[in-house]
Amino acid sequence: MPKKGPPKPTGAELQILRVLWDRGASTVREVQQELNATKPSGYTTVLKTLQIMTEKGLVRRNEKERAHVYEAQFAQHLTQRQMVSDLLNRVFDGSASNLLLHALASKKSASRDELAQIRQILDELERGEK
Repeated sequence: MPKKGPPKPTGAELQILRVLWDRGASTVREVQQELNATKPSGYTTVLKTLQIMTEKGLVRRNEKERAHVYEAQFAQHLTQRQMVSDLLNRVFDGSASNLLLHALASKKSASRDELAQIRQILDELERGEK
C-alpha cells in the first residue's frame, strides 16, 4: 500500500494551519484573533473549521483544559511537500523543471537568497545528496 501523506487542507484550513505553525498549540480564540489581523473571522466559524480539521486528521485537540487547545498534526514542511507533490503530478505531469520554471516566471523576480537556495538544491541533486 502506498505511503499516504497528510490530508490536503482547503484554503481556510491552510490559513488556520499557518497560525498553528507560527504560534504553536493555540485555543480557538487565539487562532480567531490571529486570523482577524488579516481577515475578519467569526469564532464559531473557526471552531467548526477546527472540528472538521480534527476529523480529517489535520490537527490534534487537547481536551485537558477548559478551552480546547489545537495543534497541527503534521509539520509545515510535510504539508507543503505533499501539496507540491500533488500539484506537480496533477498540473505538470510530474515535471519538476516545468513547475520550477512556471513558479519563477510567475513571480517575475527571485531574491538573491532564493536563487542561492535553488542553486544549492540543484547542486545537491547533481551530487546525489537529495
